[in-house]
Amino acid sequence: MANMAQAIRMALHYAEEHLGVMDIFGEDVGPPLGGVFTATQGLKRTWNSPLDERGIIGTAIGLAMAGQRPVAEIQFADYIYNTIDLLKIAGNTHWASNGDWNLPMVVKTPVGSGIRGSIYHSHSFDATATHIPGWKIVMPSNPLDAYGLMLSACQELNPVMYLEPKALLRVKGEERIPGEPEDERQLSKMIDAPLGDRSAWRPQWPALEPYAVPIGKGKVVREGDQVTVVSYGRTLPLCVKAADTLREQGVSAEVIDLRTLWPYDWDLVKASIEKTGRVLYVNEDTEVTNFGEHLMRRTVEELFYKLLAPPRLLAGKFVPGIGLADALELASVPQLADITQALQKLAAEEP
Repeated sequence: MANMAQAIRMALHYAEEHLGVMDIFGEDVGPPLGGVFTATQGLKRTWNSPLDERGIIGTAIGLAMAGQRPVAEIQFADYIYNTIDLLKIAGNTHWASNGDWNLPMVVKTPVGSGIRGSIYHSHSFDATATHIPGWKIVMPSNPLDAYGLMLSACQELNPVMYLEPKALLRVKGEERIPGEPEDERQLSKMIDAPLGDRSAWRPQWPALEPYAVPIGKGKVVREGDQVTVVSYGRTLPLCVKAADTLREQGVSAEVIDLRTLWPYDWDLVKASIEKTGRVLYVNEDTEVTNFGEHLMRRTVEELFYKLLAPPRLLAGKFVPGIGLADALELASVPQLADITQALQKLAAEEP
């Protein structure tokens, strides 16, 4: 099975061949590296930008205004913060022009912990991204969704923020990408560049097929009837593992993968909470002004009389950064044991 980086790469190849994507660019995005996580390796439309995040976003805005469909990469989300004013302009262009101007652009950036990136390569961006109106925001938790969400993003008329969980980029999926060969070693030989001199190397792309994950649609990953857990990105697979462990102990947890942070699938979340009466929101962004806090507020406002226990949030610690040492990183963001314990406690709360 393909890993997430390969899935993103295959989606971008499909997009440049079939969806009109002409420019895929950013720092080290083009040859010879093909992105620090190899997510743009071997693509035809890639080129390397200067070390200038504001220039990258500004160029993407200009290309989109000129009718192109650019995909711009900020190498790590930690360095996207100095582009906030430009992201705001991109988000409000369609609204501010009364619908006269569209900005069909995708900004992709790796986010979160999990690679021992320390304070300069471990930031989350989901809460900040949801504070910028006008953007659609997606974050996959598996390779198939990564493929489908990228194809959907490349067909949008206005800007999409594509957040890639760094910890999952090398994790293989459980479902095959449409057109992916059955032998994963064959896929690697076809599309992964060799070590050393790559000047003569060219990828041999499989016959990829279209596959769309609709933006704004979540997914029930595990069904349950005692407690709901809502997550996305890196923490979603941990929530699944926690739910599977608790099921063996007699606790039935329903796991929802949001997949899209904006617009998010409230109908799916609401139906699950109405069924279970309990909900835990899990992500790794810092806990103060966390996106999960918005979901908690909406839960209380709309579902107060359906709740059997107060809604809970499990998020990252409110610290300026994540330390390099394993113990510091593990203590800064939710881990499997934290999620399991939080679900156990919530499921046991008396009405």
